[in-house]
Amino acid sequence: MKAGDLVRSVPHGILTQSGRVGIVVNVIQKKCWRTEELGPMIDWRKIDAEPHAVVLFSHNEGTVNIPIIDLEVVDESRLT
Repeated sequence: MKAGDLVRSVPHGILTQSGRVGIVVNVIQKKCWRTEELGPMIDWRKIDAEPHAVVLFSHNEGTVNIPIIDLEVVDESRLT
């Protein structure tokens, strides 16, 4: 995944109901605590940073940082 890619949330991702397509404007590293896997007691020392896409959606005023694992690149030729 790279800047300029069109993306949408994968079925298990955080935006599962939206189906909206956004454009990646940057890729960054940051930590993401996954409560369902790691529990409610946050300890940032236990996890490493992971890649996040900085995504711009047409319905937002600004960008949203989303873990890359929760996104899929959209095949532009399949968009109508």
